[in-house]
Amino acid sequence: MKLSDIESKDLKKNQSKELEGEITRDIIEILEEEGITVRMLVDAALELYAPHPGIETRELAEEKFLRELDIAVSDPNLCLLIYSGILLEKEGLEGRLPNISRSSYEKDLTFIIADEVLGMSISKYISGDKGMFEFVRFDKQKPGILAELGPFMDDIIGGLIGGVSANMYTRAMAEAAEMAKKKKTDPENKSDVISG
Repeated sequence: MKLSDIESKDLKKNQSKELEGEITRDIIEILEEEGITVRMLVDAALELYAPHPGIETRELAEEKFLRELDIAVSDPNLCLLIYSGILLEKEGLEGRLPNISRSSYEKDLTFIIADEVLGMSISKYISGDKGMFEFVRFDKQKPGILAELGPFMDDIIGGLIGGVSANMYTRAMAEAAEMAKKKKTDPENKSDVISG
C-alpha cells in the first residue's frame, strides 16, 4: 500500500488559518527574562562574522542580522521551539527531566542529543541546510553568550543565531547581486570616461 492510496480526512478544515486572541508573551521578552538579550545574540553572531557581498562591514552585518531576527521570531512555530528549550533547561536545572538525573543534565553528556536535535531543528526551520551548517559553526566555537549557557540553551540559541545568520548572508548576497545587475542594465548608469 502506498501513502497516496490512503484516503485523508481533513479534520481541521473549519479551523481558523490565523492566530486568534491577544498575544500576551513575546519570545524576545522571555529570552530577556532568562538573561539573553538581543545585544548578546548580535554580539555572538558577529564574533564569527565574515565579510560577504552586501555585508562588507560589521555595521551592515548587524543591521541585516537584526532584520532577519525580527523576521524569524515573527513565526509562532519558531517561538514555540525556542520556548521548548527554555522549559527543558529549567526542568534540567530542577532535576525534573524524564530519565536523566540532574547531575547527568549538568554534565551535558555527549550521548544525550535532544539538545543538538532541537538546535539543528531551529536552524533548519529558519534557513534550511545552510542554517544547519551555521549552527554547527556556532555550536563548535561557542562565541559570546553561547559559552555561558546551559546544555539546552546553548544549542537552542546556537540554532537561532545559526539560522538567522545563514539568512543574513544569503539575503545580503542576493540583494548585492540584484543591485549589481540593476547597475549593469540601468541606462542612467553612464561611464565617467570622456571619449575623445
